Amino acid sequence: MRFTTTLAAALLTIITPLSAQEHDPMHIVRYSLNGRVSYGILQGERIQEIDGDVFGEHDAADRWVDLVDVTLLPPTDPQKVIAVGLNYRSHLGNREPAAEPGLFAKYPTSLIAHGEDILMPPDARNLHYEAEMVLVIGKECSNVSEADALDCVFAITAGNDVSERDWQSSDLQWLRAKASDTFGPVGPSMVVGLDPDNVSVESRVNGEVRQSGHTSDLIFDVSTIVSYISRYFTLSPGDQIWTGTPGTTRRMQPGDVIEIEVGGVGVLRNTVRRR
Repeated sequence: MRFTTTLAAALLTIITPLSAQEHDPMHIVRYSLNGRVSYGILQGERIQEIDGDVFGEHDAADRWVDLVDVTLLPPTDPQKVIAVGLNYRSHLGNREPAAEPGLFAKYPTSLIAHGEDILMPPDARNLHYEAEMVLVIGKECSNVSEADALDCVFAITAGNDVSERDWQSSDLQWLRAKASDTFGPVGPSMVVGLDPDNVSVESRVNGEVRQSGHTSDLIFDVSTIVSYISRYFTLSPGDQIWTGTPGTTRRMQPGDVIEIEVGGVGVLRNTVRRR
């Protein structure tokens, strides 16, 4: 989807070059222009292209494109999308916290970008939004310790873990309920240099705040999540870990505009449509 100035305003613009200090926030977008997929540093309404491997050796090129001229894509093209369920006490209701993180998978084909439509399958009757902070893995890691787990995290972004509640209850696993096409809006950018254990998470439906939480309230924090997952699955650069949703959610209707905001990342906005 091509950007307008209004859509561009949904993105934060505190951007620094790749040569800046390691801990300065930097917004990186993945985009398509004339059939070519690239990564770039978002600076206002312009993008500075990145040469090389965004997760390895790279430089900021002396090439710029306008945000309005590109098609924004999900921030990464992951091999794996692994999610943690029931990871905020405010989302548990009367349930007790689990002893270990509860994992499920979302297919990479479920991912859509900022501005794309969430498409309700014809038989979906109880489709909910879920605001989440999403971790982007930056290097291969397997069986990593909690002490070293944050070294595997390259950036964070915002995600909407779209969930069909009736299917969650009726199906053998959560696969259809969580991993159907378009059930994974993510973006708009991924941000390097933020503390993933210290950001706000909020959802809005048609402008009304529906969820408001903070990653400091995660039952299993980022280091615990990454270390635990890496015991069983080798994580690769670009893989995504969805960390759970706070509070309660409600049914979405066709025409609803869903906004997910993660502090320091910006606003992920998508509209619900019938397929």
